[in-house]
Amino acid sequence: MVSIDHVAHKILTYIPYVLVLIDMRYEGVNCGKDGSVDNHMEMGKKLLAAGQLADALSHFHAAVDGDPKNYMAYYRRATVFLAMGKSKSALPDLSRVIELKPDFTSARLQRGNLLLKQGKLDEAESDFKKVLKSNPSDKEEKDAQSQLTKSDEIQRLVAQSRSSFNSKDYMTAAAQLDTIIETCVWDVTSREMRVECFIQMGEMGKAISDLKAASKLKSDNTQAFYKLSTIYYNLGDHEMSLNEVRECLKLDPDHKQCFSHYKQVKKLNKQIQSAEELIQEQRYEDAVSKYEAVMKTEPNVHHFTLLAKERMCHALAQGQQASRAIKVCSEVLQSDPENVNVLKNRAEAYVQEEQYEEAIKDYETAGKHSENDRQIKEGLERAQRLLKQSQKRDYYKILGVKRTAQKKEIIKAYRKLAQQWHPDNFQDPEEKKKAEKKFIDIAQAKEVLTDPDMRTKFDHGEDPMDPESQQGHHHHNFHGGFHGFQGFNPFGSGPFNFKFNFN
Repeated sequence: MVSIDHVAHKILTYIPYVLVLIDMRYEGVNCGKDGSVDNHMEMGKKLLAAGQLADALSHFHAAVDGDPKNYMAYYRRATVFLAMGKSKSALPDLSRVIELKPDFTSARLQRGNLLLKQGKLDEAESDFKKVLKSNPSDKEEKDAQSQLTKSDEIQRLVAQSRSSFNSKDYMTAAAQLDTIIETCVWDVTSREMRVECFIQMGEMGKAISDLKAASKLKSDNTQAFYKLSTIYYNLGDHEMSLNEVRECLKLDPDHKQCFSHYKQVKKLNKQIQSAEELIQEQRYEDAVSKYEAVMKTEPNVHHFTLLAKERMCHALAQGQQASRAIKVCSEVLQSDPENVNVLKNRAEAYVQEEQYEEAIKDYETAGKHSENDRQIKEGLERAQRLLKQSQKRDYYKILGVKRTAQKKEIIKAYRKLAQQWHPDNFQDPEEKKKAEKKFIDIAQAKEVLTDPDMRTKFDHGEDPMDPESQQGHHHHNFHGGFHGFQGFNPFGSGPFNFKFNFN
């Protein structure tokens, strides 16, 4: 597909050669009523050849003002406009040239080319036919004939594309329009029809590209901005949707469709921003409520439902609401099974629920789609350590508390179990031996879970009481039976003579 910038570059490349040919053909024509117009023309020509377009344009403006009937001044100014990509400004100048000098075939050929690029095929063909009847040079005759043939072919394609579109054969219509737009690069009508084809084909990225071009090619194109906004909205991009609908309202503040859509997008955008701020503030429950409001504001666009649930999944996992997080995350993954962020959040929720094998599966799946994600690597290693640890001793289970338990809850559980399993409560040697082991486990669990550093190590899959887990690090040793406490006896001397000194 030929871009507008590419066309402008081509025009600029050939400007010096075109000007030389024109000067040779129309040598001796008086370009002005006085020397100042001639000076502006000469300076403008030099600046144009040097690519200094803005300065050249100023001189040609002055030449036109100095001599409004100087057709060469209009022609040169049109050439600058074309080099600057301003075909709309060039067209009136070329028309004025033809009005002042009807036999100026170069201007007529150039105007025909512009009209062809704009898709104004009948007007373009009229210019090419007049060039052929006006004693053109060999090159002009060849160019006019070539462009006339091309225009006839485009006319046939336009009729075929409309027929295909009306028959709802959007793929064929789009292919035909591709060929038309390769030549008629500034044809808004063809681009807008191709937009509709792309939308029907689900090619939203291509539709957006054409609409952006159409919004620039046609002045005050509010409909292009409205369609852009609605496409972005249906894709779940609320920020881009808001930007485009604002452009529509800049052109027409009273545009009914745009204003109605603007109110909806603005409300949704505000809710999403508010929810994200709550997540940043770690107000996870409030963030979940706000995203539930998002789903009520826009229940019909699947992308917004998925976005809301994805962020709810994150907030619930961060807020230690594991079972709810797993449910919401799983709903997202049914529609988007490769969503790495959701897989990571569900894995974290599984860890909180002590479902380590499920967590490992999620981390491994996420790793396939995001190989260099450090968070996945660390999460997977942690889940694997915790799985291994769960198959050994679990201090939380020993005390019968959750992983989220506060120190106060841990001490309360410890006191109750220590009272229950104190060895002095048992007379039978076998029962006493079993109680001693149980009591040691309870004491170790209390020590690990009430020490922040030791608890952090344990939560990351490392047992501070296990020499193998410690790998050479300093560790506490309770493995010496009940009398291995070396004076530590939380119960004092008798079986029910309790004296607690807890930090």
